[in-house]
Amino acid sequence: MTDTTLSLALVLYALAGFAGVAAFRRARAWRAGQPARVDWVAGLRALPRRYLVDVHHVVGRDPFTARMHALTAGGLLAGSLLVLLSPLPGLGGSRLFWGVVALLFAAMLAGGAMVRRRRVPVTPPRLSRGRFAFLPLLLIGYAAGALLVALDGASGGWLWPLGWLGLWLAAAAGLGLVNQIERGPMRHVVAGALHLAAHPRPGRFEGRRETALAPLDLDAPRLGTETPADFAWNRLLGFDACIQCGRCEVACPAFAAGQPLNPKKLIQDLVATLEPGGSNAAYAGSPYPHARPVAGRGGPDQPIIGREAMIHPDTLWSCTTCRACVEECPMMIEHVDAIVSLRRHQTLELGAVPEKAAPALAELRYADDAQGRPLAARTDFAAGTPLPLIAARGEAEILLWLGEGAYDMRHGRSLRALLKLLHLAKVDVAVLGPEERDCGDLARRLGDEATFQRLARENVATLARYRFARILTADPHALHVLRNEYPAFGGHYEVVHHTAFLDELVAAGRLAPGALALAGVTYHDPCYLGRYNGEVDAPRRLLDRLGLDRVEMARHGRRSMCCGGGGGAPLSDVEGETRIPDLRMEQAKATGAGIVAVACPQCTAMLEGVTGDRPEVRDIAELVLMAVEAAPARPTRQPEPVA
Repeated sequence: MTDTTLSLALVLYALAGFAGVAAFRRARAWRAGQPARVDWVAGLRALPRRYLVDVHHVVGRDPFTARMHALTAGGLLAGSLLVLLSPLPGLGGSRLFWGVVALLFAAMLAGGAMVRRRRVPVTPPRLSRGRFAFLPLLLIGYAAGALLVALDGASGGWLWPLGWLGLWLAAAAGLGLVNQIERGPMRHVVAGALHLAAHPRPGRFEGRRETALAPLDLDAPRLGTETPADFAWNRLLGFDACIQCGRCEVACPAFAAGQPLNPKKLIQDLVATLEPGGSNAAYAGSPYPHARPVAGRGGPDQPIIGREAMIHPDTLWSCTTCRACVEECPMMIEHVDAIVSLRRHQTLELGAVPEKAAPALAELRYADDAQGRPLAARTDFAAGTPLPLIAARGEAEILLWLGEGAYDMRHGRSLRALLKLLHLAKVDVAVLGPEERDCGDLARRLGDEATFQRLARENVATLARYRFARILTADPHALHVLRNEYPAFGGHYEVVHHTAFLDELVAAGRLAPGALALAGVTYHDPCYLGRYNGEVDAPRRLLDRLGLDRVEMARHGRRSMCCGGGGGAPLSDVEGETRIPDLRMEQAKATGAGIVAVACPQCTAMLEGVTGDRPEVRDIAELVLMAVEAAPARPTRQPEPVA
């Protein structure tokens, strides 16, 4: 080894020690959280795949960023690791070895230049400034310095003047990077890796759509989250994994509508509360739109929500729980879990719910319906359409869960279309009728976990009295709750959405739709069907079977934009610059389609509430019925003549 390469190895050993101390000091903030079960063996074993596959699957949606990240992170980690191994016999004395090291740091230098290029001459609004503005210079300095040392090693010491210059440059820039582990962007490197290993939803890395909220222990001394210390420790770790890339900010419908929510700012406010006397003054990214005034102070044992705290209540209630932020986060941070946990404390402990939400929650508690309507009136929409009650015979092939939309005249049209199709296909279907209570989705998203759990247990007990093969519903919110959240209360069912079921019937020949000569159609993905449950193909297959000219909106599939109707947002009614459904309808209009196909009663209500010149809104069941009724009549077989 040359003197410069040996010195670089010693410098990196020292920097690694300093980094370990900084990481240990930061870990004290995470240990303030509640205990959490973590399978460290499985998590650490899966870490390379989670990082190289799952993380980069999201990062890869932006090709420039993907290349930038691969060059920078790959060069930094691989090059530094080889330098640390260089004192081993047979390595440090090899010119070829240092040639490989030089290539790795050259790749890092190119990546660092790309990091710089992304911010020059203008930093995109979604990227934070402050300490992040110095990060590219530190990365470039460290890579350039280590590259010069490696080139000296590869030359056998002939470039020693450049080697010593590079050593000092690498040492200074490396110290700057280490200094950013505890309080700057490099904290993401340590926290991010640990977060991927100790993730609170490990099933996300195993191909499962882990989207169900965890039940709350209603006997706990404190319900929900009031202070940072009430979060599980690996949730606090997850907040520190944020690199402030701003992808969640761009995806958030509330942010786009000018409501006081920015998911990135929310996570950084939570990060600021991890330290005693914490302040959000150092945050240098986009603020909350029309931010409400708060003290901007916090600590591990201080309340998070409140005008004298870190986050204003309006920020909390602006969320539609659409999970667009979660879908876009490369570090798999669970923003919605944190928001709902904070809501639970506001609702259950403080009774501090939005004014319009309070009556709805009260009606759910005492009448099992958000508007206090009689449960027997849920079937009034049928208006003469045969609607068998499962109580009359105790079993059915398909149990149709009507949901809250059944009370609405508009969604009643969609349900009548669905029922007519089921009868045409000779499906053995029945409903609970007056025995069907609210599924509890609204209560749970608004933080009233007690009411949700009561409704869940009572509905599970009712369903246990009957036999059926599957539950069918046209409400994605009910589908999600019945399929994913009722199992925690003993309810295990096969639940299917009406678009998937109708697609099955058409594929099996039990329904024979004709081609519809209509204007082009664009499909709006409901959040609780697409993002929460991964069902994006069946509705499109069904539309294609109708011979429609289908065009996609710019945001579609699992990256679709919310209609604004989820998470109790219509009841929270937090004021912004515009309405979320207006933004979504503008995206639909941009396709030139004459029809917006929908598959959710809340989406129907929100999008049909948009005024002015806009495409027509139709439930997919209505379109399928139109196609079936427009199809040429099938010829009936004549009886064979009697011999």
